[in-house]
Amino acid sequence: MQEERENQQPQKTPLGFWQLWNTSFGFFGIQFGWTLQIANTSAIYGYLGANPEQIPILWLAAPLTGLFVPPIVGYMSDRTWGPLGRRRPYFLVGAILASVALILMPNSSSLWMAVGALWMLDTAVNVSQEPFRAFVSDTLPEKQSTRGFAMQSFFFGFGAVVASLCPWILNHVLNVSSLTNVETTIPLTVKISYYLGAAVFLGAIVWTVVTTKEYSPEDLNLLQKRLVKQGGLFSFASAIFASIRQMPTTMRQLAWVQFFTWLGIFSVVLYFPPAVGYQIFGAPDETSQLYTNGVEWAGLCIALYNVVCFLFSLSLSKLVALTSRKAIYAFCLLCGGAALISLLFIRDQYLMLLPMACFGLTWAAALSMPYAILSDLLPEEETGVYMGIFNSFIVLPQVIASVGLGWVMKNFLGNNSLMAVVLGGVFLVVAAVSVSGVKKVTEEGTADTEAVSA
Repeated sequence: MQEERENQQPQKTPLGFWQLWNTSFGFFGIQFGWTLQIANTSAIYGYLGANPEQIPILWLAAPLTGLFVPPIVGYMSDRTWGPLGRRRPYFLVGAILASVALILMPNSSSLWMAVGALWMLDTAVNVSQEPFRAFVSDTLPEKQSTRGFAMQSFFFGFGAVVASLCPWILNHVLNVSSLTNVETTIPLTVKISYYLGAAVFLGAIVWTVVTTKEYSPEDLNLLQKRLVKQGGLFSFASAIFASIRQMPTTMRQLAWVQFFTWLGIFSVVLYFPPAVGYQIFGAPDETSQLYTNGVEWAGLCIALYNVVCFLFSLSLSKLVALTSRKAIYAFCLLCGGAALISLLFIRDQYLMLLPMACFGLTWAAALSMPYAILSDLLPEEETGVYMGIFNSFIVLPQVIASVGLGWVMKNFLGNNSLMAVVLGGVFLVVAAVSVSGVKKVTEEGTADTEAVSA
């Protein structure tokens, strides 16, 4: 009888457009900060003297925090309840820490200071971001799950667009560079972009915290009894390992798709800006103005594929209703893989725009489809910890890339950043093929016919 009461789910009210908007708006701030990191960290490392083969290992902080922090935060948020609810306290704490890290990062005076700031930033982003996945599952009825995760992809794309354009706008539109005669290692436009990122990250999270509510446990006594039975809020190790052993079959099958998807995406994160600077713009070294121009153009390309991401996200649920989650997922991954491979034959900055737009389809699908597939399968009382475990399937390939890609660059790719990006495209093609191995995807029905629209 007690188990039946613990498994009872509250009756969830469907949310309107603006309620969905508020529920996911914090993702705008998270993605703003994360995109600044993606677009500028490798360049910052270059400004501070890092060699191309050093860049992957210097990024190791990102996947390591993603490996350990999300399952722990997910476990704890499943078992938290207070004045701010279950997930929202973690949103807020992560946002405060991330804002501090965003201010520190562009003011780094040494390579290792920048690495430390990245470590802090990634930890904070994971603390904020991971409960958001469970927050959508907690808040939305099943029929709105695809719509809710598509709204998250929309804000991922929108936040990334604004963040990617920031340095270019500050330099070419507002002419910020002319405001100072003081030469610094890291450009002033990058510094101001990070300051704006700190404000946007914190502001967007606060907006979601104050404009949304969470469903409380139907019986707080049952929550307390479960905490006592499992050893308390911080006894997460045994519970996480138990959840890994009991994870749904579909989650195991998606692990391979995630592995190759994020091996490909992380190759882009590590090497796309330097590839544009060196191979597309022909910069001889990182001190050249051509390199700075190339990194700025890479930011515009990142903005473009994120524009495609948030526009395409608006139609995802309709396309799923017409086909299936698997079909859309595989198609989008294949588009991104082909797009990255095509860069091997492009040396004109404007011709790059078409393949980067195609990569936006991959980005939209990677940020939404696997979570939409899983949302209907996970027990609600354990959604946070399972979403955290699922994040490990994203992080493990990043750890492998951080540890091994520098060696591959040096011994097989001749330190050619563009070749590393093309290799990422090959991984995405493998991921698209791997989607066929996901055999137990929930059948789509009328629940997925709603588009994210007013």
